Amino acid sequence: MTAAIRRTVTFPEIQLERLKSMLGAYNGHLKQIEQRLDVKITHRGDAFYLDGDIEAVERAEALLQRLYQESEISSQISADVIHLMIQGSQTDRELMDDSEQEHTGLDSVWLQTRKGRINPRGANQKRYVQRILQSDISFGIGPAGTGKTYLAVAAAVDMLERNEIQRILLVRPAVEAGEKLGFLPGDLTQKIDPYLRPLYDALYEMLGFEKVAKLIERQVIEVAPLAYMRGRTLNHSFVILDEAQNTTPEQMKMFLTRLGFGSRAVITGDVTQVDLPRGQQSGLAQALRVLENVHEIHITRFHSRDVVRHQLVQKIVEAYEGWDNEQQRLSAEARAERKAKQEALIAENDEKADAQH
Repeated sequence: MTAAIRRTVTFPEIQLERLKSMLGAYNGHLKQIEQRLDVKITHRGDAFYLDGDIEAVERAEALLQRLYQESEISSQISADVIHLMIQGSQTDRELMDDSEQEHTGLDSVWLQTRKGRINPRGANQKRYVQRILQSDISFGIGPAGTGKTYLAVAAAVDMLERNEIQRILLVRPAVEAGEKLGFLPGDLTQKIDPYLRPLYDALYEMLGFEKVAKLIERQVIEVAPLAYMRGRTLNHSFVILDEAQNTTPEQMKMFLTRLGFGSRAVITGDVTQVDLPRGQQSGLAQALRVLENVHEIHITRFHSRDVVRHQLVQKIVEAYEGWDNEQQRLSAEARAERKAKQEALIAENDEKADAQH
């Protein structure tokens, strides 16, 4: 059993407005921290008294320090920001056992776009961005809402703004149309727009509508279905393959071998959300097995704790993960039971055959 401790955190001469920002309406921010971390927080003036087990108190202290820093730049801190801070503190702690070399400089990892600076939330996102910036090929694997696609687009925009690449290519398999887009009305962009809308949304947020339109017109930004990558060699480009779980093994191999000089690729997807026809192997799932020992290729795996959307989304993801695990367990038990029955039947038939002889 972990020993309970009390710790005092003070913020000398803190201004009233900053204190209000830290506390939230009706001390809502403190209540959320208390509930999520199972600690008791008492506040008097510029002092906060934390009671609970050692690990929870240490996390609460770190959160108060982050709240204090946030209050300097924001007079209104939302409950969603508190949720993400709490979530990030858990992820940071779970990743502390990773190699020191990989974590060097994680605190300074950020991306700059025309619309402002983007700071990854939590150690896993920071590690993901660091790998994108340092590696020619990176994978981001995990459920929706973990920021894997958004951060890949942000990294591409950051490198384009710094003239480290000459163009951005956004690629997605158009599974719903079987990549047979000829029967749809409009030009290529109009045909595939529905499949690439999440990527467009991220670009618009980072660069603005007019800038994105101009870059697309000049072909600095290009959007295309995966099938249109065949036969091309992509030099000085940042290529993002989104929804990669819906590629076939042949398509994935084709995409990975398109990379030319001065280019890098980021492949994102969720291997639990495959929309391919039943029986068709996912190219992403195969690639993760084939390439796991290629040291120049980095794979970042996100989990439900990394979800940065509404906190209910995290609970939904966790519920589905739990259900999937239970179904796998039941399937394994059913297979074992069928195997035992088959073996028993074979043994019974053998005994009957021996008796007849």
